Amino acid sequence: MAKKHIKLVIGIAGLFFLFFFMLLLFFTVILGGNSLPFGDKVAVVEIEGIITESNSINKQIKEYGERDDVKVIVVRIDSPGGGVGPSQEVYRELKKVSAKKKVVASMGSVAASGGYYIAAAANKIVANPGTITGSIGVIMEFANAEELLKKIGFKGYVIKSGEYKDIGSPFRGMKDEEKKLIQDVIDDVYKQFVDVVAENRRLDINAVKKYADGRIFSGTQAKNIGLVDELGNFNDAIDIAASMVGIKGKPVVIYPEKRGMGLWELIFGNTANQLFERLRGNYGLLYIFPYGINR
Repeated sequence: MAKKHIKLVIGIAGLFFLFFFMLLLFFTVILGGNSLPFGDKVAVVEIEGIITESNSINKQIKEYGERDDVKVIVVRIDSPGGGVGPSQEVYRELKKVSAKKKVVASMGSVAASGGYYIAAAANKIVANPGTITGSIGVIMEFANAEELLKKIGFKGYVIKSGEYKDIGSPFRGMKDEEKKLIQDVIDDVYKQFVDVVAENRRLDINAVKKYADGRIFSGTQAKNIGLVDELGNFNDAIDIAASMVGIKGKPVVIYPEKRGMGLWELIFGNTANQLFERLRGNYGLLYIFPYGINR
């Protein structure tokens, strides 16, 4: 008798499980289109605005790289670039993932300088015909307020441990030897950028240098000189990514969880955030197209 009760309980539990599973499947298909919780997936990593940090982006890349159900990663880039360090860190993480999974870069309105540096890590780059890209180069900006400070009677004092410790100080002009020191650093970091483009795009380094003078290109122009593989929008990039790994039909696309919107963003929006990031990131080496910030 007890065995019959156990079998009955197991049978009822099984029916309930099957019912809820079918209910979940029904609502997933009806409400979520093709976003089923199983099967091969295309994962999207979004890089937007000025690149000031890499941790959150690299966390997503690493997570997708470790998931067996994620077969290909699409990096959606809508950025004029940013700090050299963060750009290089994201690039390196993508290169590590691309050793085991395909990576496709999809360029939005702007994918320039550091944005292009990151895109270079992809197996394939897709841009809109009118995407602003390129701007291969390095920039470091300083302000000299010496004359202004004299007019208002303001004096600044610097106590330093070495000759070059206050290099770029706004209290005085820059000496020729200091300019050379900064230029040497710029040239070295610039060479790193050119080498990355030449290696990943399989281009002769002299051919890259010809266009690596900070100039920008449209997506069409970039394709003509080998900086971009194909022209297309984000959906095209998704389809290309799916076909590269043999996913049939409409691919299942997943995105990282969105963080909550802070009070600053709620009141002032993304423009104010970009301005703040721009000001904060001004004191350092930048892979950035500075006039592509306000879009």
